[in-house]
Amino acid sequence: MLARLPSASLRGLDAEPVDVEVDLSRGLPCWSMVGLADASVREAKERVRSALLNSNFDFPLAHITVNLSPADQRKEGSYFDLPVAMGLLLASGQIIPSEENNMAMPMMLGELALDGRLNPVSGVLPLVLFAQQQGFTSVIVPQNNAKEATLVEGINILPADSLLSVAQHITAHITLAPCLLESLENDTKTMEKHLDLADVRGQQQAKRALEITAAGGHNLLMSGSPGVGKSMLAARLPSILPPLSMTQRLEVARIYSIANHQNRSPLSDIPPFRSPHHTSSGVALIGGGSRPKPGEISLAHTGILFLDELPEFKRQALEVLRQPMETGEVHIARAAETLTFPARFSLIAAFNPCPCGFLGHPIKACRCGDLQVRRYRERMSGPLLDRFDLRIHVPPVQQGELTQRAVGESSKDVAQRVLAARAIQYQRQGEGISNAMLSVRVLEDIAKPDEKGQKLLNAAMARFALSARAYHRILKVARTIADLTAETSVSSAHIAEALQYRGDDGF
Repeated sequence: MLARLPSASLRGLDAEPVDVEVDLSRGLPCWSMVGLADASVREAKERVRSALLNSNFDFPLAHITVNLSPADQRKEGSYFDLPVAMGLLLASGQIIPSEENNMAMPMMLGELALDGRLNPVSGVLPLVLFAQQQGFTSVIVPQNNAKEATLVEGINILPADSLLSVAQHITAHITLAPCLLESLENDTKTMEKHLDLADVRGQQQAKRALEITAAGGHNLLMSGSPGVGKSMLAARLPSILPPLSMTQRLEVARIYSIANHQNRSPLSDIPPFRSPHHTSSGVALIGGGSRPKPGEISLAHTGILFLDELPEFKRQALEVLRQPMETGEVHIARAAETLTFPARFSLIAAFNPCPCGFLGHPIKACRCGDLQVRRYRERMSGPLLDRFDLRIHVPPVQQGELTQRAVGESSKDVAQRVLAARAIQYQRQGEGISNAMLSVRVLEDIAKPDEKGQKLLNAAMARFALSARAYHRILKVARTIADLTAETSVSSAHIAEALQYRGDDGF
């Protein structure tokens, strides 16, 4: 007897249709699985066999053929366990689906434990999205995957904890209760609380640069001696960023689902903040591997990628960031396929001015020679530095500022201005499009400075030999500064402040 169940296979962030076909025929008892399945899928035989026996079902003593169609499409992942087991039960006649389920069989996803329990799997969210697009009315998922699956609207999410409960649902002996997004509202109340910008003493210019960075989605590079507060400032940037929209939450949740990261709630509206160690490789940053997975830049999508001690990263690893910083996506090419992952992030980086860290310090003397400083700086290429919209030097905090009680603005106050500036940008440019994402053509229309501002910008271009990329990035920053005060045009004052944050290659 033949049983056929619908399923899907992941390809990057998307899914492709797969039919799980199970056939029982005469002959010596054996198991054959065909359809270009990888090791994790082929190993389903032993998991399914034990799960069936421990759930009080029989393992059919027949010639079992499992086909994953289409046969020329590679399949990987343990979420085929559940449809394969249910196919065996249907093909052997051990369960008979109810009339409703026989007419519209739900899609099923889940890995089986040896005792029949359903273990969570990675990639549930894009698979459920695919099911919704294909017109399925319900999807059965493991209990621990229900939270992320509920982000998809227009489809019933049926969480199950065991193979037996799924079989009873298919036969209508029990009905699995749908999981609703409203029932998970309390998750948003338990999200992590970020540190407050008011904790930072002094550093008014740096805090202003953070505000502009958050308002326009810009890239920021900070230089300064050890202990001046560079990492402290970066850690507080998420507290002033606008919350993610529902569309952005879904985008981020899809990436984290594929990467199998469980440390972030899929309902969180806080932009992601990633801070990889400086020993990270280029593959760890942009993604890849034999089975390509999202890297740090994709995990930071719609949020912040913070690279502390920037020159300590391998130069080759840093250079791979250049193209994604411009395009907002990364293409990973392999012999069999090419995958694209989103990577629209703000890059925040920090470094010391020299190997010892005290070059230019007002009190401590630098112990580095000119050759050491030059070699240290050469680890960061000019094209990479040119892609930072704001480049500032963070000076040491004065003792008087350090010992006095914090009196600066709170993150809540700054976040209100940032949110108002983003609202202006979204109304002018479209939902989700910040100033950092503007094309040159649009930028020239909405950020053209007045006559005095243009003269100032031309003089800066000639004096500092700025590139065309630097010219346009200055305009983007100036447009953001104007948006923070709700001004419709870019004036010379906005250009002047934007130039202050440009710096030179030596800071």
